[in-house]
Amino acid sequence: MARGRFITIEGGEGVGKTTQITRIARWLEAQGCTVVVTREPGGTPRAENLREILLARGDEAMPASCELLLIFAARATHLANLIEPALARGEWVLCDRFTDASYAYQGGGRAIPETHIDALATFVHPRRQPDLTLLLDAPVETGLARARVRDATGGPDRFGAERREFFERVRRAYLARARHEPARIRVIDATSDADAVEQAIRAALAPLVGTPG
Repeated sequence: MARGRFITIEGGEGVGKTTQITRIARWLEAQGCTVVVTREPGGTPRAENLREILLARGDEAMPASCELLLIFAARATHLANLIEPALARGEWVLCDRFTDASYAYQGGGRAIPETHIDALATFVHPRRQPDLTLLLDAPVETGLARARVRDATGGPDRFGAERREFFERVRRAYLARARHEPARIRVIDATSDADAVEQAIRAALAPLVGTPG
């Protein structure tokens, strides 16, 4: 049985992750891969319930520590009940965000010390890291402008309602992780049109798939 691959797609608001995941899943399937598309927080019924709690806006403030713990609780059930079984079957898992997002949003955005996130990551997935992480990067103002169009009908969720300074910290944290782990994290220019972004992602994935891209 061919080994399953764990591919994560990261980035701030409005960088086009959903569009590209759909395109790349279709391309991977055309190469003969069995693909599971999922997201964080979420991916399983229990994790989706936790996602609703995390994203809902309300009168009661959510402490940063509560946010981080809920995200890792969702991640634990997601890994055990969806990601690990799929990889064991030899399938490719495309995941919209994973633990890099915790370092960016809760670490960079909320200023939670990395040592706290390290401890939870070690506890929840000590031996599981993505085979490849695709970081879709765009200036914060560009992403927020796209997100405003996307959220025009329902309004932003609890994260989307944050101030620009929050997302600047998130982006800096993402790019710092990419500099620290260049072999795993590939930065993709998300300011290009969707076709160009897809081609850049294919080129990054090609060595794992065994195709010219």
